[in-house]
Amino acid sequence: MIAILWRYEVRPERVADFERTYRTDGDWAQLFAKAAGYLGTELLREREDIYLTIDRWRAREDFDAFLAAHRQAYDALDKVCDGWTIAETRLGLFEAIA
Repeated sequence: MIAILWRYEVRPERVADFERTYRTDGDWAQLFAKAAGYLGTELLREREDIYLTIDRWRAREDFDAFLAAHRQAYDALDKVCDGWTIAETRLGLFEAIA
C-alpha cells in the first residue's frame, strides 16, 4: 500500500470549495475511484487554513496507471482548484512497511 500526502494552505474565502472538493467523497476522490487500486482519501485540518490530504492506493503501479488513463481529467480538475491555495506542497509518496 502507498500513501500520497499533500499539505495545503487554503485561501480563507475558498475553504468551503476546498473542503467540498478534497473531502473523502469529494471530486478528487470520485475521480480517483475510477481506477483500480484506489483505497480512499482522508482530508485532515490542522487549523482553519491548513490541510493535509492522504490518498491511499494498493500500489504505486495503480496510481501510475490511473495517471496514464485519466491525466486529462486530473489536469482539468487541478485547473478548477487553481488559485484556491496560497501554498501546495507534495510531502511525498510513502510505502507501507509490512
